[in-house]
Amino acid sequence: MFFRRLPGLSTIHSQITGVILLSLAITVLGGSFLKQRVESGYSLVDVEELADSVFTISSILKTATPEERDIVLQAADRAGWHFTLRPRALAETFKSSWPGESVLDATMDWLFSPDGRQTPIGGWKTFVDDKRVVSAEIDDKTILVLDGLPSTAFWSEVLDYLVAVITLIVLFSSFGVWAITRPLRKIASAAANADITSGRVIFEEEGSVEIVAVARSLNGMSDRITDMIHGRTRMLRGVSHDLRTPLTRLRLRIERVGDGQLRDMLLADISRIDSLLKESLSYLRDDHHREQVETIDLATTLQTICSEFDDVGHKINYIGPNHLSANCKPLAITRAVTNLCENAVKFGDKVAIELKRSGDKVVVDVSDNGPGIPKQSRAQVLEPFFKLNAARTDGNAGFGLGLSIVGEIVQAHRGTLELLDGEPSGLLARLTFPADLQADSVTCT
Repeated sequence: MFFRRLPGLSTIHSQITGVILLSLAITVLGGSFLKQRVESGYSLVDVEELADSVFTISSILKTATPEERDIVLQAADRAGWHFTLRPRALAETFKSSWPGESVLDATMDWLFSPDGRQTPIGGWKTFVDDKRVVSAEIDDKTILVLDGLPSTAFWSEVLDYLVAVITLIVLFSSFGVWAITRPLRKIASAAANADITSGRVIFEEEGSVEIVAVARSLNGMSDRITDMIHGRTRMLRGVSHDLRTPLTRLRLRIERVGDGQLRDMLLADISRIDSLLKESLSYLRDDHHREQVETIDLATTLQTICSEFDDVGHKINYIGPNHLSANCKPLAITRAVTNLCENAVKFGDKVAIELKRSGDKVVVDVSDNGPGIPKQSRAQVLEPFFKLNAARTDGNAGFGLGLSIVGEIVQAHRGTLELLDGEPSGLLARLTFPADLQADSVTCT
């Protein structure tokens, strides 16, 4: 909005003040211009001014003799005033509307009803024989009636009110959208789609002082969260790495144990700990944040994954086209599908990968015929370090990080991960992400 470019109007308070002053200027200038244009085509009547004239003449006629009354009425008639003296009983026939009056005219008269000090007989809006009149009392038997008014008597203040209301609505609506609503929506959208682990700026620091302060606070909070995550990640990496040296020494010492059964049990525990460390280090890697988006043949990538599992004795069927191009992070997607396949072959003997395209989305389904996951636990299994105590766990289970890694990779691709019931049994893990993912929509550091 142009207020931002004006010196001294950097805050919302000053911008609102500027809008009010601009509205007043437009009302004064625009109202005067509109009034001149309307007066050139229509005869504008100020009912309050007419009523004041009627009350003034009636006050003169109250103390005048019949001959003086005739002189006053003749003088008024020569001046263009259509005054008549009518019986007091005529007031009983006054009506507040006439058949030809439109709804708009009636509404305008109701909204902008005059508020003069003295009210004419019958109110501010009275009709006699479909003619609008203004009347005042002379005595108990006579009233003074001014006729010749338009059926709908406009008054000049209406134009000022209309110009002021329309100007304020338009200017404040535009100001609210461009200076407040639009920036806040951008902040909310950016915050909702922010990838904290990438450390990217959440929102551009521009606009009014208040909006810049909000954006700067969000960016500062993002930096603090990123620093905290990186600090804890470095600590856990160091711990996991340092544990490998004593584990290696333990393995060498255990190899010299004479009891074969005891030696095998101790080596199994060492292997278990080593596998858990590898899983932890794999989770703590953030390669999918640094990897660049590329155009790959996703169908070929999935077929390669099936072949690699087949080489180690796990049969995985591929269902889908021979070729399908998609924009993604190749290593990250390969890692996500591999993790799903590793989970599937642990708990089922029939595993399949299905690839299809739905509109502008790519859908990858990894299904098995295992025991599945209860619906009430499907949201929890996506959390790090959560493990089920049901059928999909065994003695060789890890830390429960595989699905968490998949969830983070899919989120980095602006996609979704769904855990559904397999047909006729088992689990179906569905990955959905944009086929034409743009490089600038996924932040890499």
